[in-house]
Amino acid sequence: MRMYGPSAGDRLPPPETIDLYAPETFRSASQHPAWAALRTEAPVWRQETPDGTPFWSVTRYKDVVELLRNTDDFSSETGTLLSVIHGDDAGGKTILLTDPPVHTYIKAPVAKLMSTRMTFDHTDRIAANVRRLVQPCLEGGTHDFARLMNVLPMAAAGEVLGVPEEYWSDVATWTMTGLAPEDPAFATGTPKQTLQMAHHQLFSLFSELVADRRRNPGDDLISVLLQLDFGGRPMTTDEVLLNCYTFAMGTNSTTPHVACQMMLAMLEHPEAWDALQKDPGLIITAVEEVARWATPTNHLMRRTTREVEMAGSVIPEGAPVCAWLASANRDETVFRDPYEFDPARKPNPHIAFGIGTHYCTGARAARMVLRILLEELVTRFDRFEPDGEPEHLYSNFVNGMSSLPVTAYPKSRQPSAPLTGGDAVSGVCPVGA
Repeated sequence: MRMYGPSAGDRLPPPETIDLYAPETFRSASQHPAWAALRTEAPVWRQETPDGTPFWSVTRYKDVVELLRNTDDFSSETGTLLSVIHGDDAGGKTILLTDPPVHTYIKAPVAKLMSTRMTFDHTDRIAANVRRLVQPCLEGGTHDFARLMNVLPMAAAGEVLGVPEEYWSDVATWTMTGLAPEDPAFATGTPKQTLQMAHHQLFSLFSELVADRRRNPGDDLISVLLQLDFGGRPMTTDEVLLNCYTFAMGTNSTTPHVACQMMLAMLEHPEAWDALQKDPGLIITAVEEVARWATPTNHLMRRTTREVEMAGSVIPEGAPVCAWLASANRDETVFRDPYEFDPARKPNPHIAFGIGTHYCTGARAARMVLRILLEELVTRFDRFEPDGEPEHLYSNFVNGMSSLPVTAYPKSRQPSAPLTGGDAVSGVCPVGA
């Protein structure tokens, strides 16, 4: 999605002309003017999908926060994406598609694993992985930054997920194919055929890995899923596989696209790059601004368990409701100059990683790998320049890119000790897990 907002004096689009469902509107334009209009004129807004199914959109920061925190009135069990508005077969079985207390059965041990594995030693391994990803750019010349970043989340979390390194690139590609089967970069036939192929590949791989962990338990996610107490019983094999898929999807649908939006922001706002070159101490706040700016998950869907009143509107029982995180992170009542990219922004209470019970379990890993990546770019490169138009994803869910061509200009003298380790910030993941 393009990232421009409404300019001063611009007329905002009338609500009746807004379409928050069609993936093409997210690929070819910006939805920020539309969200600005809805925050002002219709903070709870009803639209229909092409087949006539109604859904409600919530766009103000305080309402999005209230919705995501309220798991009693807004359930995750039937699906969290507009693309599965009619229900998800995995409902009640995965970390994304459960409500408390079932959700906690999965989240508590997984959160403990993530905390244990995100140690200083692991940070060093992540840093080495990230350096390998940016190594081609050190030769200068033109590179597709989006393709380089394809395995960035696996560089951070692949070991934790239990996926061998030789499969990192495949898992990253298959998960994005499953999320954007209509995108030209991933399509291998009809959307249905593409989706079936991606699911087959992922579930085949995870079936092999699960069978191996049954014989040889380790300290990774698959082993934890096999051993956890799922409400007084172990998970079935199908439930383990569905959760493996969920974590792979969340991991690979967020961080690489934040990295690409970060690069594009630096290209479009060279003053931000200059500020980081002069003061690398801004990297911590810059990572938070990058997360707010990119908000890789445009929306999270819930379904009402009863009739709910919000912002003066009544939402009926059983209604699908979309919390637009990308809109909340541009709310003028919360963020000063929300359409400005400011690497020194404080305070920055963004909700790019969700909020409440379903706050992202991998937020710390995401922040860590983004910080390491930004350190590598700032310390090893004088600048980057665009070398063509970026290709944005055909998706109303993921705010990402399939291609971002850039020309790299490495520094003539490389630092002997890159900025890594140190004070690891806490905050890749199924956003909203």
